[in-house]
Amino acid sequence: MKRQILAGNFLASPWIVTFLAFWLFPLFYSFFLGFTDFRLMRPDYNWVGWENYINLFRDKAFIEALINTFIFVIGTIPFTTVIALILALLVEKKIPGQALFRSGYFVPSITSMVVIALVFTNLYSRDGYLFLLAKMLGMHPPENGFLLSSKTALLSIMAMDIWMSVGYYMLIFLAGLKAIPEELYEAASVAGASGRQKFLHITLPLLNPVTVFVIVINSIKSFQVFTEIYVMTKGKYGTSSAVYFIYESGLNRFEFGYASAAAYLLFVIIAIFSILQLGLMQRKHY
Repeated sequence: MKRQILAGNFLASPWIVTFLAFWLFPLFYSFFLGFTDFRLMRPDYNWVGWENYINLFRDKAFIEALINTFIFVIGTIPFTTVIALILALLVEKKIPGQALFRSGYFVPSITSMVVIALVFTNLYSRDGYLFLLAKMLGMHPPENGFLLSSKTALLSIMAMDIWMSVGYYMLIFLAGLKAIPEELYEAASVAGASGRQKFLHITLPLLNPVTVFVIVINSIKSFQVFTEIYVMTKGKYGTSSAVYFIYESGLNRFEFGYASAAAYLLFVIIAIFSILQLGLMQRKHY
């Protein structure tokens, strides 16, 4: 028995060492750095306590980035969830080319974010197709393109994120729909229920756990929005996010203590937001 335990620990040791060195240690060390004025280019540092956290609430750049992050989260999650559910309901039906539609909707979610961001940067540019299409429809897009205006830059990135994400959450909803017993719909049909009544009283209630999962996971992902902002706008024109602020503080200004404090503050915000979502959705369900 001891040999088996030792053999198991030995086989698991590469993962354990990786976990300790690249996940657990950085997690606790960054928490410690959040209470210091540590800078990468300076060997010594001082303990500053809660000063970094207090300064964050006074930092207009951080507050603006946090507000943009909340706008991104609140502005994308409802659309992503509703569109993903609608697509799942459509592709569940047995129609010609069903597998093709499922694959087509899912492909954007497995494509590199950098690639998609570069493609949409061109689409949103002054010579891009979306810009030209807007002018053909009689609209008045920003003179230099959608990403070079504070009025449309963040909204444009949000629209791209919704387009990219719906396919992934569609598959999750599709799995939830497949798990609903067909007998419930047959019994409802016998009782004379309409399609709308079946959806409201069978589909939606039984999809509640899946919906909660989709909303919480999507919220966590949206709070960490970074790649698309880094590639498309570099945080300019009112698009800076909380994670982009952390990147700027840590890797551009080398203020690792300040960046660590911002990262842990964001972690607390995400945790609170997720717990509130779970509580509200579960209360609504019961």
